[in-house]
Amino acid sequence: MQKLCDLDDIDPAMGLECSLQAGDVLRHVLVVMVDGDVRAWANVCPHMGRSLSWAPGEFLYDNQGRLVCPHHGALFITGTGECVEGPCRGASLTPVAIDVRGGEVFAAQPAA
Repeated sequence: MQKLCDLDDIDPAMGLECSLQAGDVLRHVLVVMVDGDVRAWANVCPHMGRSLSWAPGEFLYDNQGRLVCPHHGALFITGTGECVEGPCRGASLTPVAIDVRGGEVFAAQPAA
């Protein structure tokens, strides 16, 4: 298991971008807190495979708390990863399995 972050590092309003080494590939992961639960998603929009961050570690959210893809405006529910509006409607973000222990967040397995 690889440590992604401490729970205290996660901004409840913005989430946190973490790095995950998957073999010889470095992956970027968005870690969010949703109603007290931690979720992690590959930082990749399913529409065209582009990053969901508009700048390194910076994410956009609409007034309903949905994650906004800065490239094509797709909207994602952070709790489920489902795209509810935009060009990839019905698709979902790729989940990253995590394990939360003692105030730390670990990737349970390498991101694919």
